Amino acid sequence: MLDNNMIDQLKEVFANLENQIDLVYDSSDHPKQEELIEMLQDVAKASSFLNVRESGIKNKYPHFCLYYKGVKNGIEFIGVPGGHEFSSLVLAILNSDKKGKLPDQTLIERIARIKGPIELKTYISLSCENCPDVVQSLNLMAILHPEFSHTMVDGGIAQDDIEQYNIQGVPTTLAAAEIISSGKTSFAELIKRLEAHFGSQENNQSIKKDLGQYDVTVVGAGPAGVSAAIYSARKGLKTVVIAERVGGQLQDTKGIENFISTQYVEGPQLSDQLAKHMLQYDIQVLEHRRVIHVENKPLKVLQLDSGETLQTKSLIIATGAKWRELGVSGEKEYLGQGVAFCPHCDGPYYKGKDIAVVGGGNSGVEAAIDLAGIVKSIKLIEFAPHLKADQVLVDKLESLSNVSIIKNARITEVLGDGSKVTAVQYEDRESNSVEKIELDGVFVQIGLIPNSNFIKDIVATNQFGEIIVDEKCRTNISGIYAAGDVTTVPYKQIVISSGEGAKAALASFEDQMIS
Repeated sequence: MLDNNMIDQLKEVFANLENQIDLVYDSSDHPKQEELIEMLQDVAKASSFLNVRESGIKNKYPHFCLYYKGVKNGIEFIGVPGGHEFSSLVLAILNSDKKGKLPDQTLIERIARIKGPIELKTYISLSCENCPDVVQSLNLMAILHPEFSHTMVDGGIAQDDIEQYNIQGVPTTLAAAEIISSGKTSFAELIKRLEAHFGSQENNQSIKKDLGQYDVTVVGAGPAGVSAAIYSARKGLKTVVIAERVGGQLQDTKGIENFISTQYVEGPQLSDQLAKHMLQYDIQVLEHRRVIHVENKPLKVLQLDSGETLQTKSLIIATGAKWRELGVSGEKEYLGQGVAFCPHCDGPYYKGKDIAVVGGGNSGVEAAIDLAGIVKSIKLIEFAPHLKADQVLVDKLESLSNVSIIKNARITEVLGDGSKVTAVQYEDRESNSVEKIELDGVFVQIGLIPNSNFIKDIVATNQFGEIIVDEKCRTNISGIYAAGDVTTVPYKQIVISSGEGAKAALASFEDQMIS
């Protein structure tokens, strides 16, 4: 199943393994069983520390689990983890032996405090690009917590479960029959949700840790944040980066063809390159964290959701933006059960069904075009009297027989039966009449909103929540700077964010030298 080139690559990846890891599979009559066994055997060829054996247990689906030094370590897979999930298997092996990128000690302790026993299942699609992040995060937690088990389930083969739990989007994580998480979810957010659901041995907010003082603190680790951190470190300033994940929005970007000097690169690959570049400098990176409070003093005081605090002379905000939500009744309630934001991930679950795409910009029109080949019908709903997408996209959309366009309409509510979406309600902005469309799903594609909430009561923002900056990325508050998509700088592009991050760092250095 794996070619020799892939096995050779795995040999390099697993070269530092030091302890025995068994890949233990159940027997099954499922058509995918032989494919699973072949994959596991090929993976095991990459290291003498890997062994494949049968459990002696009969299972409906192809299933295997990991044993580390002879003990089951809480990681299980139902299905064949190919496609995007192959990396989840590779990382599960590495992380089991404490190899690869692991959380810092503060996060490890926080995970260990979650009350067990914890048994989770995450339903995925092998074509989903967001699913591996959730699977890998929960697998890592299973390794770090003695009473934690996590099973990846390929929804493509476990159709009975998909119907039973009304799963309409991936990734969806369940504890028993209760949804813990649905859709793209960060490592930090998963920890919070598990603490809320299972409880914690101690109140995390009561655990305080002073990280000391820095010359520059950068919040965010996308192109702007990484650029700001590198430029600050190169100036000899003591620098720390606080971020949910290195790469930010890049992690969710497929092909990048307009980053000068690089003809084509995938978002996750560029994120890895940013992380490696930061490692070349004396930069402390606090990943999987959020700033929850900033105290505006000559020496800024930051409080993190991890319970940690620090002080900084200069603060550079580079937190980017996130998907804009409709903000209507039913949207949050049916997230993952008919409300979706990623057409590439969740589109296959709506095969042959009626859906709506909300948004007439490039993102919305592109999503409708992509989904038209899968679903039965699409209603594209746009707030404005006309579509804002490029004309070439509009022409393509209008040529599709199963797509109809509704303009000048405002979504007022997402309706459902308690378990899934059944309709959307909208107001015709011209006639003021209220209309209802019966459907199975809604894909929201209405742009981005800046991640400025944690700082908006301190620095000035515009009507869209963007931080107002001058030509040197200074805000209206001395010692606080902002760069990238979170600011008023026009044209939200990677190359522009990188330059703005560098500019913010140089302005910070200049101001510190003067003061």
